[in-house]
Amino acid sequence: MSLYRNAVWFLNGIHQYTRKGYEAAFRDFEPQDLDVSVVGRSFMITGANSGIGRATAMAIAKKGGTVHMVCRNKDKAEEAKLDIVSETGNPEVHVHIVDLSETQKVWEFAEAFKTEYPALNVLINNAGCMVNKRELNADGLEKNFATNTLGVYILTETLIPLLQMSRDPRVITVSSGGMLVQKLRVDDLQSEKGDFDGVMVYAQNKRQQVVLTQQWAKANLGVQFSSMHPGWADTPAVSTSMPQFHQMMGDRLRSVEQGADTVVWLALSKAAGRMRSGQFFQDRTPVPAHLPLAWTQSSAEEVQGFMTQLETLARTYTQNVVSQ
Repeated sequence: MSLYRNAVWFLNGIHQYTRKGYEAAFRDFEPQDLDVSVVGRSFMITGANSGIGRATAMAIAKKGGTVHMVCRNKDKAEEAKLDIVSETGNPEVHVHIVDLSETQKVWEFAEAFKTEYPALNVLINNAGCMVNKRELNADGLEKNFATNTLGVYILTETLIPLLQMSRDPRVITVSSGGMLVQKLRVDDLQSEKGDFDGVMVYAQNKRQQVVLTQQWAKANLGVQFSSMHPGWADTPAVSTSMPQFHQMMGDRLRSVEQGADTVVWLALSKAAGRMRSGQFFQDRTPVPAHLPLAWTQSSAEEVQGFMTQLETLARTYTQNVVSQ
């Protein structure tokens, strides 16, 4: 079944996830959807100094939004901020230095943000990592999971009360089509069993993000939650983490702006705001979160077990995280 999933996923990807796939989908886009001004609305973007996060920050700044760039590297973040302010003429761009793999610091940052800022309209969970060998963070947590799943969980959970007080609140999580080859594995969140494959661990984390989005949508009716697949984009992360794939795909990869398009659309457009919460998007369209006949659906018990483990881990490594 794994071979079937991988084959179907790759064939779909060649047609849909590439630059040509974006160009085909683009013909059906409504250009006026992004003919908006978002002056006075605030947007937090993790991983905003490069790739899809930077392209998203640039697009939102051009529309007048207040942008909070949450980044790990201060020098790269400040450089990106200068470029965004210079190109857009929008001075409302702020840098926050946080490493999403550092569990306690993620919570501390989110708590401090709530006291300093009166509103947050949109949270964009974009930052991620693909570490190709099993590494642990300072808390002894596997680094991919700590960054891609637990960090996203803690940041989002802690900021939900602030989002709920804001107008038209939205949470967008940049997942990956790679999650389609993975079934949620509740019994091995730390990737301790079997051989460690960084690509598959990343895909599992991205499946976890989609499950989180669905559960958040059920638990928080006043906030719109969405996850999305940016397609195969030519980002620094792809070239670094998957050099063979990057070389093989070459010019077929999407630009970062094409990869960011659905994120920007979900964050800004009124049309996206009318969509049902909890869905998985590709090229501005909700798509199934499972391949046909791939047996990747999870039972209610498995999902609840996953959420309980996340809550337990969050409470273990932080002082107080909002419970589901």
